[in-house]
Amino acid sequence: MVTDATRREPIETASRDQIAALQLARLQKTLAWAYDRVPHYRAKFETAGVHPDDLRELADLARFPFTAKQDLRDTYPYGMFAVPLDDVVRIHASSGTTGKPTVVGYTQNDIDNWAGIMARSLRAAGASRSDIVHVTHGYGLFTGGLGVHYGAERLGCTVVPISGGQTERQAQLIRDFKATMIVGTPSYVLNIVDEMERLGIDPRSTSLRRGMFGAEPWGEQMRTELQDRLGIAAMDLYGLSEVIGPGVAAECIEARDGPVIWEDHFYPEIIDPDTGKVLPDGEPGELVFTSLTKEALPVVRYRTRDLTRLLPPTSRSMRRIGKITGRSDDMLIIRGVNVFPSQIEEQILKVPKLSAHYLLEVSRDGHLDELDVLVEMKPDVVSEADREAAAHELQHHIKSFIGISTRVRIQHHGAIERSQGKARRVIDRRPR
Repeated sequence: MVTDATRREPIETASRDQIAALQLARLQKTLAWAYDRVPHYRAKFETAGVHPDDLRELADLARFPFTAKQDLRDTYPYGMFAVPLDDVVRIHASSGTTGKPTVVGYTQNDIDNWAGIMARSLRAAGASRSDIVHVTHGYGLFTGGLGVHYGAERLGCTVVPISGGQTERQAQLIRDFKATMIVGTPSYVLNIVDEMERLGIDPRSTSLRRGMFGAEPWGEQMRTELQDRLGIAAMDLYGLSEVIGPGVAAECIEARDGPVIWEDHFYPEIIDPDTGKVLPDGEPGELVFTSLTKEALPVVRYRTRDLTRLLPPTSRSMRRIGKITGRSDDMLIIRGVNVFPSQIEEQILKVPKLSAHYLLEVSRDGHLDELDVLVEMKPDVVSEADREAAAHELQHHIKSFIGISTRVRIQHHGAIERSQGKARRVIDRRPR
């Protein structure tokens, strides 16, 4: 793994033909590996009437069945593993808040590859061995903390593995330890910024220069707020546990125009979430990944439920993904209008007097769905006139840009629960 921040690995400047040839060879190996070693995959392939030998070109992948989170839950805990447990050196798992946890295993080669991929991601974001990286992602079964940690160490950075929580202490340690880079969810890092200001610390006066943010959707308005309030360059870091963890794609500091997918390890597709049809690059749809180098838990056409589009290469030779606009499974339908929390967030951040913390409450009045948007004023805004004006402005933006009427409920500063990981954005009170 190249560790000099001014250099790139050969694959990062390879031709598209070279990348495609590598992907085809690795796809053929992955499909055979999954078919031979995972009974669940063998059964799915046979039911679909396909065999690994049927993959003769990249487009043939569309003939193979999808993998969903439910497949991992149906085979809980180890039924999707392609190696014996003796060869598994680490296990991660999802929180299981919507069902059985999804369990992910790693061989030593998987761990080594992951560290290399994450080191590449950090280097693309401008990091080098001179950086002190403050990691606020959770450690433990969640892949975020350890994934970033091992990559930063591989790159030669100094790592501060503080994880989530202890927000006041985090604000102080960033100043005292002179961290130069911060990694976390954008909502939690903004929580740290709020805490710095409460403590009388100017966030822009710290040594932080760069940040990587992921694990929840965030848009350009959020990037602007992070950059303006912290005085940093903010980059997007994409990943999900079932595919490997953080580092599936990462934004480059040179362009900051969408995360680059590391296509030598992960083959992307965009599909119509309703029909499953593969869509051409540039068309919006659901992101699907097939792993190309994983041993313990290969994934074939895994439906991420993230809605985005594939973009052409710019600063690297590999394709990018656009900003995640939402998920195909967290979409709200309010009086016939499709609404994603990220759309509401974008409108909130247009109102200067409102903070970035918010909560959506969905309820039903008779047969009609109602959406309440709970937001906070910034701490220096206290007048009732300002509160009413901000609420009216936000209602107008949501109606104009999304097309729904909402009730905006202004909360006092600090009233909305702060996240120490992924932010909880929606409370659905509708009867089921």
